Amino acid sequence: MTSQQPRPFVMSHHSSQWSSEICDCCQDVPECCFAFWCFPCFACSTARKHGECLCLPLLDGFGCIPPITMAMRVSVRNRYGIQGTICNDCAYSTFCGICVWCQMSREMNVRDNNITLVHTRGK
Repeated sequence: MTSQQPRPFVMSHHSSQWSSEICDCCQDVPECCFAFWCFPCFACSTARKHGECLCLPLLDGFGCIPPITMAMRVSVRNRYGIQGTICNDCAYSTFCGICVWCQMSREMNVRDNNITLVHTRGK
């Protein structure tokens, strides 16, 4: 006698847009405060959460356009299928650095923690 166990089916309810705007810091006040009061620590912890080297964001201080912030934003967009352009990523990274890191952190929190498991019945 064989029996077949139901298998979970993973569904995600995300669009191809950011789940929050660049200045939606009120959606996660503790992270926004952490970023405001200790930005280097926040950026490093966000990079680690994304699976990158902990100290990678510290390299951003060497240039006009922060290359690590821009690369991380592009990587987050690619990982979650978010539409956008490198031109927008460059502008946001250059002029709204802290807000970009907050937005990326909020996106990772929403996308990585919002999974629905649906069980299917075997016949």
